[in-house]
Amino acid sequence: MSARHFLSLLDCTPQELESLVRRGSELKDLRKRGVLFEPLKSRVLGMIFEKASTRTRLSFEAGMIQLGGQAIFLSPRDTQLGRGEPISDSAIVMSRMLDAVMIRTFAHSTLTDFAAHSSVPVINGLSDDLHPCQLLADMQTFHEHRGSIAGKTVAWIGDGNNMCNSYMEAAMQFDFQLRIACPEGYEPNAALLAQAGDRVMLLRDPREAAAGAHLISTDVWASMGQEDEVAARMATFRAYQVDRALLDSAADDVLFMHCLPAHRGEEISEDLLDDPRSVAWDQAENRLHAQKALLEFLVAPASNNA
Repeated sequence: MSARHFLSLLDCTPQELESLVRRGSELKDLRKRGVLFEPLKSRVLGMIFEKASTRTRLSFEAGMIQLGGQAIFLSPRDTQLGRGEPISDSAIVMSRMLDAVMIRTFAHSTLTDFAAHSSVPVINGLSDDLHPCQLLADMQTFHEHRGSIAGKTVAWIGDGNNMCNSYMEAAMQFDFQLRIACPEGYEPNAALLAQAGDRVMLLRDPREAAAGAHLISTDVWASMGQEDEVAARMATFRAYQVDRALLDSAADDVLFMHCLPAHRGEEISEDLLDDPRSVAWDQAENRLHAQKALLEFLVAPASNNA
């Protein structure tokens, strides 16, 4: 049987995604009650990081340990990947020694090439195209605070980046309306935008996108790999800062999310993470619980092969 991968939210059915969100909350409750739950004893996750990380590394490594398994951190300088070994060769070897592989990388093709030659599940920890694990945490956070997101309105303010692309996939899979406010020239993936159809609306005015929204989300204006664009982006995106006044124009029960790290005074006002409508800290914690649900879903328990 071929391995089940998670490179995109579209790799799961809507029902599977809803189940993962619910399971994340259940695993969160088990941890808060101090219940030991270790279905992945003797299982090992390899974690390949081409991009730096705080939340992704902590959540996957702690998640595997809490589920009874282990995680191995690998950077390009620690492996032959950084010395020219073909991705396909690395995938064949690593998947014979590991039970799953998480990759945080630049080019999305690194993930698809690795997955095509891997005999174990491959998880997208982030690529330049998509960030599906973050969206699992976002959907779990909304569900915990407000219930089902189906039929709600979500506003994405800022760059049409990997997070924005994953929000478009989430709109299709979780059945909500998405309004994207971004400057001209910074639109999200055109193919995904076309695929989403009337589920997604592309706008230029952040106030129009935020009006009546139940969730507002944003990200930094310049991501890793875009350091040489910082000055130009600061000027272009200045009108796209999310502040308390923008939240005031949304629904009365609006939530604000940010995948972090945040640049206070840039994409958000200095005080926004302190606003009671911000759930960014819950959102960050839920990376752990949502990914534990994903690992439980993808990685075979030790008892299955005993």
